[in-house]
Amino acid sequence: MTLNLRVMAPNRTVWTSEAQEIILSSNSGQIGILPNHAPLLTALDIGVMKVRIDSKWTAVALMGGFAQIENNQMTILVNEAEKASDIDPKEAQEAFDLAETSFNQAVGRKQTIEANLAFKRAKARLEAVNAKY
Repeated sequence: MTLNLRVMAPNRTVWTSEAQEIILSSNSGQIGILPNHAPLLTALDIGVMKVRIDSKWTAVALMGGFAQIENNQMTILVNEAEKASDIDPKEAQEAFDLAETSFNQAVGRKQTIEANLAFKRAKARLEAVNAKY
């Protein structure tokens, strides 16, 4: 038995496939989804979604959004998403280093919030591209 997965960003469909297992970051922590999961609607945090198709895992960096599952149909609506295979590892590391420096040097509430979001995005991209299974 499988799940039908669809990941959509505002300007494109990022991913459409069947999957045996999905792990993603919700606002309350990581959740795992298997076939015949109870209906669920949850907010997603910035983080990495892991998808198992047959015995192969694939990572996708998600930039926040919502996930709904019902009747083995999972729809994920995100602000933006990138498959790990589309991310340049060197660029992801450089972006992470820059975001970390900016976060550590942030002054004031607004700058700290903006730097934290940039750091979380860069961290998700780096974790996706470096995912080992």
